[in-house]
Formats: sequence, structure tokens, C-alpha cells
Amino acid sequence: MPTNRGYHIRMTKMPFSVSRPSIARLLGTLAAGSMIATPLLAQVAPPPVMVPTTPPQAQPPAAQPQAVPPATVQPLPQAAPAVAIPPLSEAQARQLATLIAQGEVAQGLRQGPPRDLSTLSPAALTRVALDYAHAVHVGRLDAADFTKDWGIRPQPYDPAPGFAEAVRHDRLSAWIASLPPPYAGYDALVKGLARYRAMAAAGGWSSLPAATINFGASGPQVLALRKRLAMEDPAVSATGERFDEDLLAAVRRAQRRYGLNPVGTVGTQTIAVLNVPVAQRIRQIMANMERWRWLPQQLEAKRVQVNIAAAVLTVFDGDNPVMSMKAVTGRPGNETPMLVSTIRSIVLNPPWNVPSSIANKELWPKERANPGYLKRAGFRVIDNGDGSKRLQQSSEKSALGRYKFDFPNDFAVYLHDTPAQSGFSKFDRLASHGCVRLEKPADLASLMLKTTPEWQQPQIDAVIASGKTVRATMAEPVAVYLLYWTAFANADGQVGFREDPYSWDAQLATKIEARSAERAQATKD
Repeated sequence: MPTNRGYHIRMTKMPFSVSRPSIARLLGTLAAGSMIATPLLAQVAPPPVMVPTTPPQAQPPAAQPQAVPPATVQPLPQAAPAVAIPPLSEAQARQLATLIAQGEVAQGLRQGPPRDLSTLSPAALTRVALDYAHAVHVGRLDAADFTKDWGIRPQPYDPAPGFAEAVRHDRLSAWIASLPPPYAGYDALVKGLARYRAMAAAGGWSSLPAATINFGASGPQVLALRKRLAMEDPAVSATGERFDEDLLAAVRRAQRRYGLNPVGTVGTQTIAVLNVPVAQRIRQIMANMERWRWLPQQLEAKRVQVNIAAAVLTVFDGDNPVMSMKAVTGRPGNETPMLVSTIRSIVLNPPWNVPSSIANKELWPKERANPGYLKRAGFRVIDNGDGSKRLQQSSEKSALGRYKFDFPNDFAVYLHDTPAQSGFSKFDRLASHGCVRLEKPADLASLMLKTTPEWQQPQIDAVIASGKTVRATMAEPVAVYLLYWTAFANADGQVGFREDPYSWDAQLATKIEARSAERAQATKD
């Protein structure tokens, strides 16, 4: 057994039979998955829906991943004494080789056709099976591969006990089927990956010329546009040289799918996203599938999800999205980290304790260039007692607005209100220093304090009107997930894409390829 995987032997029986109900039915319940039918989400990025396709069976309580900077990331525990794995029968070896070879392709672990595993010895095939299980269940990265801002860590997982039971009871097919993340959003990406691979096998698509195409135009350029859109949208007719109403609707669908302003005019931005090669889209889908594997096997019923790349917040109650709003997330260079935490309180009329990085780079220079700026903007200088100073902005003029949603994390980020409402009218909303600004913070506060008797709407309104800074502790804490989704699919496998603003897709793909090469060599050795 390879030691670099850090397999942990836990005498926990794996669930062998996982009934994964129809994705279409589940996503229909959620208004076609992430495509929540609201005017808001007709214009902004639909967040992928994290809905289990079936409740985990016979699973121990899931340990929640923590937001941990690299300096404090602990190595995985050392493996306990190995579990005795029964020898594979010839029939089991043939079945397992086929299941893994097909699964590597379907689950986005391998490009190209399935590899031939039939020549491996039983011992080598067992090593491949354990490595496959770990890769599909919790991902392919080692602890050292996670960057500081990737503050989500997959749960420790040892595939050996489950594999041994599957061999012993001749249930390898059910064991393989139980390994992927139990979420409809992941399943939809599996289907989307197959669609885009089929497009690639058919030759992909040709680049469109860099020339604006307007409604009412006609000619070969319009025909090329139709053919390109029809690759991803089966409702589009691939014939015809006129930019008519049907094509206008198709262009707007594509612009929404790519997070662009759905104006219907095919300009520079639209042509740029349509010209991204199909191979790059496949790689993007695979990177997002990997991030699904980092999530716990069971999510809290009440949770807030933020799609960082799309700058959208959605609140869930069980499987149902109950609120959604635009957000502003971190600009490249001030990235909003991925993390999981819990919101336990809301600060009403919060002052802003300015991080030293922002003060040094932005505010002190403004004061030097324009004396009196800090006072006019509501800042006061506080002596730290060690010769240094810090800045605090009063609640009356605070950049945090009237609401701050606190949750413990190692990145000093939070959700908050903002006086700068103009940012929500943009389609590119990556503009903060790393925190998440909210379009409708008052609505979110009311919803999250709904079950707290002392903090009903009259009490909230009274404190806000008073201007006093008060912390409202919630009776029911709510989990918060800050996630980076740049590809997400509906039940039919039609994928919506966003740009990779932080280059995290590219980084992840590179790290995966490096680890895969290492393990392939280890298997040969």
C-alpha cells in the first residue's frame, strides 16, 4: 500500500448501497438546481446547489473542515495497523479493473480513453483501487498542496476497511458507486463533463472573428454564431444566416450562462468567452469536481453559501434555497478565501477596525496627500501603546454599513453591509479587500434572527436607528460556506461557467497533474 496517501485505518463499515435518486427530480425541487427562478438570478450567477442525492448511510458524524493557514496545517495522522484485505477472485479482479477504468474517466480523474488495468497483479490492482477511492471521495491533493486561501480541507478518509468489506461480500460495484460526493451538483458536473468530452471528440468549435454582431444582422458571421451556440445549447438551430428573435434569446441565455450582462449584442466579452477552447472548459469542470470532494459528506440544514467567483450569496433551509442576493467579493490580489465556519452573531452599527495592510497602503497615504481626510471620513487614530497606531472608522460612516455577520476564521473576513451600493449593479463584482459585501444585509439579518425572541424586527430597527453598536447573538447559529465555483451544471448537464479570476482552477489542475504523475510512477515501481 502506498504510504504517501496517508491511509487511516478506521474500523468503520462503509455504506455499500447508495441510492442516488434522479438528479432531475432533485434539481426540479430546487427550481432546476442552481437556476433559482427569481428576477435576481436571471441576471447574476446561479450558485451551484449542494444537495445530497441521498442521506449518508451508516456514517459517523462528519468532522467539519477548518479554515487553517498553511503554517498551522497539521500532517495527516500516521496509518494504523493495516486492515486485512481478502484476496480478489479472478472474477472480482476483472470487474474491479473495468469499474476503475471507467470511473477514472467518468469522474474526471483521467483524460482520454479508459486505461487497461487487466494486466495488473491482484496486489497492484488493490493499490490502484485504494488510490482511486481516495481520489474520488476526498480528492487527489496532499496537505502540502493546499494554499493559504484554500481554507477547506477534506475529511480524513481511509478506503481500506470499506474495500475489504466489499471484497469479502462481493459488493465491489456498490462500493465504487458509493465513493463520489453525494451531491446533485457534483452529479450534474459528471454529466456535463461527458457532454463536453463529446463536443471535444466531435472536433470542438471554431473561434468566432472579433467583430460585433447585432440583432438584425445577417450573413456567414451569424451562421458561425449559430453553430457555436448550438454546441452548448440544444435549443439553438445551427442553420440560418439571420440574427432573429430566436437567436437573440439564445445569445442572452449564453450570456447569463457565462455571467455576462444579457444585452443580446455579441460584443468583445461574449466573443471572448465563446472562443475559450473546449479543452479548457473540460479542465475547468474537472477542477470544480475536485473542489466538491473537499466538502463534508453531510451539510448543515441551515447554511449560507457564497460563490466567490460569481459573487452571489444563497441561504438554504434544508434542500431549499430561501434567499439569494448579489455580493461583492475580493478582487484578485485581495482574494476571498474558501472556508467553512459558523455565524453566531450579528453586529449592528459596527465600527470598522481597519486592517493595518489597508491603512498602510491606502488610508495613511490619503491623509498625507490631503490632510484632514481621515477626520472627514470618520476615522480616529488609536494608539496601540507600543508606539504604533491603528485606525477605526466610526459606525456612523463605517464602510461596513449597518450590519456585520461575524464568524470565526483565520483570515479576518466576514459578511457585511456597505454604503457603496453602486457595486451591485455591475456584473463583475470582485472588488473588495477580501470580505463579502451584501446587497440585502437587512433581509439576511432578519432571517437569521427570526428564531431569536429578543431580536425581532422592532428591536433590530430600534438599535439601527439609535446608532449604537450592539452585538446580537443568534439563538440558532448558521453554517457559512465560502466556495469558489467557476463551473456548475443543471440536471441536463448544461454547464454555466465563470472566469477563473484568482487562477485557482489553473493552480489546482497543475497540482493535480503533478500528484497524478507521482502516483502513476509509484504504481509502476
